[in-house]
Amino acid sequence: VPGVGKTTLAYLMARSVNCSFRRIQFTSDLLPSDILGVSIYDRDKKDFQFKPGPIFANIVLADEINRTTPKTQSALLEVMNVFQVTMDGVTYSLPQPFMVIATQNPVEFHGTFPLPRSQTDRFLLRVRLGYPDPQHEATIMKEQKMLGYVPDVKPVLESNEVVAMQEEVGQVKVNDDLVDYIARAALATRQSPKIELGVSTRAVLAVRQCAQARAYVEGRDYVTPDDIKQMFLPVWAHRIQVAEIFDGTGIGQHDEEAVLAEVLRDVEVPL
Repeated sequence: VPGVGKTTLAYLMARSVNCSFRRIQFTSDLLPSDILGVSIYDRDKKDFQFKPGPIFANIVLADEINRTTPKTQSALLEVMNVFQVTMDGVTYSLPQPFMVIATQNPVEFHGTFPLPRSQTDRFLLRVRLGYPDPQHEATIMKEQKMLGYVPDVKPVLESNEVVAMQEEVGQVKVNDDLVDYIARAALATRQSPKIELGVSTRAVLAVRQCAQARAYVEGRDYVTPDDIKQMFLPVWAHRIQVAEIFDGTGIGQHDEEAVLAEVLRDVEVPL
């Protein structure tokens, strides 16, 4: 949904943790070099010099990511997997912390391209940002006096503190019975006749990490079954492919979430 504050939200997230922010508008003529950067010949130095692209920021907004071709979309694969860019045989590390936030149009919109499964699998979460309810929309109108106004937000954290917190999240304990629960849930998505393509091993690690983060935010040093259950749909729904017999006239996000929820309902939850 356009115009509901996605860009503003991403920008304010970056400001609140004192991180750099770049927005990339994805279009049909966008090239990989427009994202990653390009090597330019320096006559004085008689050598090629790398000019970093907009991907070299802490928080990058890929706006309308499915407006560009799969070739250009694939420029993000290495970036989102190992946080680096390889250009002309030279590897350049990205700043930390690093995050890509993407928006996409429904597939039925004119001029859209499908996102490769290898790319959707690299997005940690998928969330919907729909229209606000009338009460919140009225509040927005009262507080925002003009279009394009962005409130001044003072940082509450420094970027290095975010990196330290990410490391602390990894120390949150996940008991063996919960690890087994995630593994059994993943197996259920792979064996269900309702799902043509189940979740990957990357997705298994992702849901564990998100459960750890949820526990950390709530002040706990251990994960509960509810942490995992709350993370299944936002972490896994965009990674599965629903079988054709359940596809009907076209599959949307709600269909994927509904099928996934039904499949996971039969997986026994540890006490």
